[in-house]
Amino acid sequence: MTAATPRPTTVRLQRMVRAYRESAALMAGVELGLFTKIAEGHNTEASLSKAMGITALHGERIIVACVGLGLVERDGNTLKNAPDVERFLVQGQRGYAGEWMLFTKPDWDQWGRLSDILQNPEPPRTDNVKVSEFTVDDARRYHRATHSIGRGAGRLFLRQVDLAGKKHMIDIGGGSGAYCIEAAKLHPELRASVLDLESTAVVAREFIAENGVADRVEALACDFNKDPFPQGCDIAVMASNLPMYGREEFRAVVKKAFDALAPGGEMHLIGEALDADRSGPADAALWGLSEAIVNGTGLAHSTTDVEGYFAAAGFHDIATVPFVEGVLQRTHGRKPG
Repeated sequence: MTAATPRPTTVRLQRMVRAYRESAALMAGVELGLFTKIAEGHNTEASLSKAMGITALHGERIIVACVGLGLVERDGNTLKNAPDVERFLVQGQRGYAGEWMLFTKPDWDQWGRLSDILQNPEPPRTDNVKVSEFTVDDARRYHRATHSIGRGAGRLFLRQVDLAGKKHMIDIGGGSGAYCIEAAKLHPELRASVLDLESTAVVAREFIAENGVADRVEALACDFNKDPFPQGCDIAVMASNLPMYGREEFRAVVKKAFDALAPGGEMHLIGEALDADRSGPADAALWGLSEAIVNGTGLAHSTTDVEGYFAAAGFHDIATVPFVEGVLQRTHGRKPG
């Protein structure tokens, strides 16, 4: 150990091994309506504890934790939400994402058994149990949680990609239809098809109707691993499915999309991809690790992997750009025409 090299400590490891407590505090804040009640004016510890219906002692505990985590800010005796919390975790706000914050909570106990799960010698399932066994009620609960996030992502996509002149868009595994809905609102000449399992397509049709675009956006029952895609589309999108399936599944889906596109059409695959050297980011790596819980084929794909799927399918002009810095990448390619 030289004078120029700092001595390792356990600080980083301790923070990481207890990170579940941060998750639990945030989830509890959402479930208790802590952030919403602050926005409603319950901005002292006493008032906020009473509004949440918990004792003063428990109120002090969770409030102090949220302050310590930077979720809540304190000015003397007055509390206020941090800016991102105020925007996304106050019920009734247009961008409310509280349900999304609780999205992975059902996996909580299984993550505690991860070492046992990783020792499971059984071959992986080729269908993803998290979605293949969805009922309509399951799909409605899931996509009510994801729709607000999806709409934001859809608007971001439209800021990055010009769809002017496009006639038919397909969204492969399109969930609630957020990308197609936002695209149809911005481009009145565009027709769009959401492709997903029947239970999810039922829910997508509800969102499509709520947003007043049912005359141009449809939701079709389609298992993208087995069923054909509508032919002759000029833009194909696939978003946030990347870690859920293995390399062979994705190679086949990208080839099906290529075959469905008209000459000159383009595909955009948005997902939690590793960097080319596979050293991160951590978020993509952990989404891949999470697939062990359902014993599926999913894993963390790198941007090099994804570009390889595009090249094998026959796409030209392949490139990857950041979609959400450090979180999502967007790989795109064009079918020769």
